[in-house]
Amino acid sequence: MWQVLKHIARTGFPTEPAPEPAPEWRTAEAQEIQQRILQVLGRALAIREVDAGSCNGCELEINALNNPRYNIEGLGIRFVASPRHADMLLVTGPVSRNMEVALRRTYDATPAPKLVVAVGDCGCNGGVFGTSYATLGAVASVLPVDVAIPGCPPPPLDLMRGILAAIQAKAPEPGS
Repeated sequence: MWQVLKHIARTGFPTEPAPEPAPEWRTAEAQEIQQRILQVLGRALAIREVDAGSCNGCELEINALNNPRYNIEGLGIRFVASPRHADMLLVTGPVSRNMEVALRRTYDATPAPKLVVAVGDCGCNGGVFGTSYATLGAVASVLPVDVAIPGCPPPPLDLMRGILAAIQAKAPEPGS
């Protein structure tokens, strides 16, 4: 025990420096996309996140979007508790048979125009779970999906790019 304490006293507490912020999405493009969000919706984008049977890896990355490094609320994007207030459904995991009805009801409760984004390999193609006695597989087997974000789990920056791609895909062309 004393040897360990001596070693700690000699070396100190080595830590690595904090990572530099990732400014690549905080550009004029991000401001343009925010303007397109306002153009399409007339207000901020409200997202309802639905876990359809995931391992929660994607949820950890989605939660990171709200931290100060990514700060998606600064772009006018926020998470809501009710699908009745949502513009987009962010669905993670393979759709378990027990969640099929709940997912369909959530989709039906979301007002039009609505977007559906499948998150992670499980949401895109069933992932390691595939289609089995317990799951229906990908989100697209239950709902129409606008954008799929692959990865296991996808990092926050990929999530952000996928959300913004969904908005751009539904946005009317400028000048129309």
